[in-house]
Amino acid sequence: MTEQPIPPGLLPTNQPDLFFEDNTVGRLKKEIWDATDAQIDAVLAEYGVPSPVEWGKPNSYIQTTVRWQVEENRKKNDIVFIPVGCTELHGAHLPSAADTLYVSQIVEGVRRYTARRGAPVNLALPPIMYGAHPYHHLGMPGTVIVREDVVRELLIDVMLGLWNDGFRKQVIVNNHGHLWVLEAALQQFQKRYQLPGIFRVIDWHRAVREFFRTCERGGCWATNFVHADESETSLSLLFHPEMVDMTRAVDTEGESYLPEGHFDKSVDPFGRPSRWSEGEGHFAIEIAATPEGVVGQSTQGAAHKAKRPVAAILRYLTLLNDQMLEAFPAGTVPPVEKVTLRSAAEMEPYLREPLSEGWKPVYALPRIGQEA
Repeated sequence: MTEQPIPPGLLPTNQPDLFFEDNTVGRLKKEIWDATDAQIDAVLAEYGVPSPVEWGKPNSYIQTTVRWQVEENRKKNDIVFIPVGCTELHGAHLPSAADTLYVSQIVEGVRRYTARRGAPVNLALPPIMYGAHPYHHLGMPGTVIVREDVVRELLIDVMLGLWNDGFRKQVIVNNHGHLWVLEAALQQFQKRYQLPGIFRVIDWHRAVREFFRTCERGGCWATNFVHADESETSLSLLFHPEMVDMTRAVDTEGESYLPEGHFDKSVDPFGRPSRWSEGEGHFAIEIAATPEGVVGQSTQGAAHKAKRPVAAILRYLTLLNDQMLEAFPAGTVPPVEKVTLRSAAEMEPYLREPLSEGWKPVYALPRIGQEA
């Protein structure tokens, strides 16, 4: 068989079905893919990973930093990462805050790294410790389900308050199965207020999905990412092993009524017709099929398996931070009249430094095409 040429713009790997784009993101991913275990350990060390969660640590989050320092930090870097998780049963061996812990410990690592360079990214304490959930989670003890409209409106209000405080570049970093709610919040935020800035939702597992590939596809995983399984247990063993009891880990399998191939796994590894969240009724709900709160093989978890995907997301979020600031340095935003239907003159007082002369709070800004 004649070897097929590599398409232009793509970088090859040691896997015939895996290519990375020849751009800054693709080259970053390929570097992590090709790195030795020692090099991955070195990347994690640069970010101080693993480290205990910093929810109560001084100077880690906006809310735990004295006000004058918040303002000084923002003048150097006005990007804010908003980590989003949930309270959800993750089996008897993991804590129900696992999703929130993972995403917080990731963005905390990026803050530590950027702080050493002199311009730390800002973090907002998790506004959603109780998240929205798909229907099939209904009834699970330990899982606290908040109505979708409440989660959406809470996040919109958080975004507006942060924008009013000068954080006009906002990245919502998600670690839970309610992505569609967060996307709706972002879209509704802009339709409702039409504000200049950069607003992004990142489902971090999907952002680095290549690094959750199974062994037969060149990765280190025995199974595909689902829930509280090999993947999430490995993340817990890396990030907060003191909160893991592997003597309680179990292996389970969900009950599906359709053949494989229609719906993808949690990080969309196969490019199937539908994401897992785009259907219900084709499989048994969690409390009926996997009441243990585990979907997959949690006994296969090991800390070393989580290192490469975590290194990849740390590097990616750093790249995103750097490229956003390169495009729009602290205190600047995209052109008002190209990203909103407002005029630059109308927005001028709202874009000033908060509480400076002539500044107006965003809550005084008239809405476009909507009642106040």
